[in-house]
Amino acid sequence: MQNFNADKLIKLALAEDITSGDISTEAVMKEYKKGTVSLICKQSGVICGLWVFERVFKLLDEATTIKFFAKDGDRVQKGQHIAEVTGDMRVLLSGERTALNYLQRMSGIATYTAEVAALLKGSKTKLLDTRKTTPNMRLFEKYAVKTGGGNNHRYNLSDGVMLKDNHIGAAGGVKQAVAAAREYCSFVHKIEVEVENLEMCREAVEAGADIIMLDNMSVEDMKKAVAMINGRAQTECSGNVTRENIKNIIDTGVDFVSSGALTHSAPILDLSLKNLRPAEEK
Repeated sequence: MQNFNADKLIKLALAEDITSGDISTEAVMKEYKKGTVSLICKQSGVICGLWVFERVFKLLDEATTIKFFAKDGDRVQKGQHIAEVTGDMRVLLSGERTALNYLQRMSGIATYTAEVAALLKGSKTKLLDTRKTTPNMRLFEKYAVKTGGGNNHRYNLSDGVMLKDNHIGAAGGVKQAVAAAREYCSFVHKIEVEVENLEMCREAVEAGADIIMLDNMSVEDMKKAVAMINGRAQTECSGNVTRENIKNIIDTGVDFVSSGALTHSAPILDLSLKNLRPAEEK
């Protein structure tokens, strides 16, 4: 996969790391020399972001070549040889950290998502991410969630209507907020309402919400809310959902469960570029 819409973000990341040259590399490598370096997995998990990893080096030097021994979504093992990167040694040295930062972060998210999604296997509940992403990393982090077996919620504020507590407060209530959204938005947009208790849930159902998010409610109240909604809207639960507590939600009967932890709390997958050596010129 290659997404050129990501190029401007990758270029910003490179500019952050190389403002006016790489003085360490320039000190030891004053002219072109072709080399090869190995990408090694130091921790088992789900690999994700290989196309971003490649793009970092290609943006520095289009002549860089990479031979991959795995693809995004593959489960990789500690010690596994993932790729060989060949090109100008100066490029390999200067691009190393940025390329690894993307790959480790995305692979960590994919790995964590796969673990959480596995806990929902066999249920009707689908796993969603949120907008709780690292600034300028949303494109990459949401791709990683998909790679790990999760699903994407709205991409940004232009992508869907979600009336949260402050929207409801600003509008004067659930009924007023839903009515205002219906009047303003195109008919193609579904309207999601966040509710915090059973009374708000009843108001959202009566107002005709398309999706009702049960936010930080107890398991028992979520079961009551799903029964109250009775198929008149899709249901989503949210609020501090993690790998450790998601099992408690399965029996509530909600359609979706959204978890900010997929992107804001996933640890990186440890990967490394090792054994830089000269490569034969052809």
